Amino acid sequence: MAINLLTDKGIPLARQRLSWKDMVGKPISKLDDDAFSRVRVILMNGVELDSLRTKQVALRCNANARVQLAQLMRVEQHQATSINWLIGADHSPIETTIGYEQTAIEVTASVAQLEPDAYLAQGYRYALLEDFDHLYRYTALLDRLEGKDANNITQGYTDIVPSRATLFHHRAPEHDLLEPYGPNAVLATKLHALTLTGGEYQTHDYYMNIGPLFADPLARQLYAEIASVESQHIVHYGSMLNPNESPLEKLLVGEACEVWNYAGCLAQETNPRLKALWQTFLEFELGHLQVAIALFKEVERRDPAEVLGDGTLPPFIRFESHRAYLREVVAAESQLRKDGTQFVDEAAEGKSSLEYRAAVHAGGCPSEIVSATYSWTPGTELMRGLPVQAT
Repeated sequence: MAINLLTDKGIPLARQRLSWKDMVGKPISKLDDDAFSRVRVILMNGVELDSLRTKQVALRCNANARVQLAQLMRVEQHQATSINWLIGADHSPIETTIGYEQTAIEVTASVAQLEPDAYLAQGYRYALLEDFDHLYRYTALLDRLEGKDANNITQGYTDIVPSRATLFHHRAPEHDLLEPYGPNAVLATKLHALTLTGGEYQTHDYYMNIGPLFADPLARQLYAEIASVESQHIVHYGSMLNPNESPLEKLLVGEACEVWNYAGCLAQETNPRLKALWQTFLEFELGHLQVAIALFKEVERRDPAEVLGDGTLPPFIRFESHRAYLREVVAAESQLRKDGTQFVDEAAEGKSSLEYRAAVHAGGCPSEIVSATYSWTPGTELMRGLPVQAT
């Protein structure tokens, strides 16, 4: 179905109602559903939660739009609930963490290849390598605490190997920033940056909430360490966004971002029940976009086409394994570091990051400790402890 952001109306906001039973339905299955169904669930929860944050900022800045924003936020809250509650009790907290990292890896790998701005594409590849290494460290923790093979979650789509070590992800704040896209950036560039910012935000919040609940001291430290990196990624991706956009312009881009992501999920979903949910929420978001368009016209007296172009959706994120691409990036760019807003070789890294890193690692580095004697091999959960067969 071809969608036009400027003309497709969707379901009117007044008709968007969900019951508790609608919101809290049957969760997906850890083993029976495709891993990319979980990836889409995790991604869209992050997109919805970031939409709520955008609206909360707009609410604080626009006296004339408060009612419409409050109405939008209520529906977004219920959409986020419907999506987040799809993760069921068959996932342990660490297994859900593995799903979050797989989402970050495969989504970012696709965005890095879609992004037309070479500098921003470099920024996506840079953080991609860090999430890739986080998957390895959490896989070691899963083996340590639960004796499980992370491949039950990743289903073989994503390699589980170290890349740029988490040890080196810790930078002084001034080196997390990037140059933002400009006023003439194409719509795809805006949607890419907003999607990844939302994804990292929810990952950070999940780790901050779940980390303190572990009894194992090393697990608590590892979640604290990687939550800090996810906070850096929020700055990294968030600084890509043009700071000169007004709150209502950001609202307009945000609603277009939700339409684009739901349409991409709908086009690639394999679970019929989830496909129906993506279809419904796509119609909801087209309705939300119409509210944002009306506010943009009425409050700012501007033409939405200035922001949305002709209304055509850019190419979708590809929900597929990017193994070959990731191996190329790991081989070519693991040695890169940051100096201000620039990517440099490790020898030219900003000096304040070296000082910062020495301080946070003064008592040891949890990500190094957890994986010190660990090397992932497929089938460990099934094969460990079995007697060796004579040959």
